[in-house]
Amino acid sequence: MAQIIRQIELDRIHSRFLSAPIVALLGARQCGKTTLARQYATSRHNSLVHIFDLENPRHLENLKQPMTALESLSGLIIIDEIQRCPELFPVLRVLADADPSKKILILGSASRDLIRQSSETLAGRISYLEMAGFSLDTIPAKELKKLWLRGGYPRSFLAPDDAVSNQWRQDYISTFLERDIPNLGISIPPQMIRRFWTMLSHYHGHVLNASELGRSLSINHVTVQRYLDILTGTFVARTLSPWHANVKKRIVKHPKVYLRDSGILHTFLEAQDMERLSNHPKIGAS
Repeated sequence: MAQIIRQIELDRIHSRFLSAPIVALLGARQCGKTTLARQYATSRHNSLVHIFDLENPRHLENLKQPMTALESLSGLIIIDEIQRCPELFPVLRVLADADPSKKILILGSASRDLIRQSSETLAGRISYLEMAGFSLDTIPAKELKKLWLRGGYPRSFLAPDDAVSNQWRQDYISTFLERDIPNLGISIPPQMIRRFWTMLSHYHGHVLNASELGRSLSINHVTVQRYLDILTGTFVARTLSPWHANVKKRIVKHPKVYLRDSGILHTFLEAQDMERLSNHPKIGAS
């Protein structure tokens, strides 16, 4: 599979390290964080690079005594899937204070709100950088329609054809619901979140009426907001708050909601190719 150099994101990581010893690269699963981190390591740090993947049992075992494993290391330290071990944050604070030359790049698939410990223990030492999949700035102009149809997840965009890309996205959604959300300690039946995500796709680009959506799913508006917080906290949905010219107005305006990736949106809308997408009633919102 071809590798695309994401120079804009690489420059952003470098600039964040100029002001903070720890940089947190946050984004959805499979959006390319690990590949970007390795590209950064190659471009900025030749040999002094230490990588720990917290989904690798061997690396996880090594970090059971984190001070012993990390204190003697110099250069760049990369810790992937940090949301699996939030108890590492106090250790990272000690390391950053003890050796300012040590650079620590942590990667996570959950927002700051879902990794609360980072904001509590690393204030003033960490810079957060959110990333998504491939962007318009990364992809050649001749491939922008493909980017629109397949979305920006690297494996989806770089698939050999539209059918393979669509199958990857279907598998991604299933894995996200059945494994990734439970791994964050969230106990919600995958079928319910799938129904909610599907319904949300039909609100894409429109004002969200939580009560109306809740009635469709036989849940209340509070539960709707909770589910939405989960999807926004895992970087698969986004809400856009209304702009208020007069903050004293008593009218409460509802936010608009978007799925962050057009390919995931098209999977829920069953628009697997350009012909189906072109004839789909939601093409304007997409």
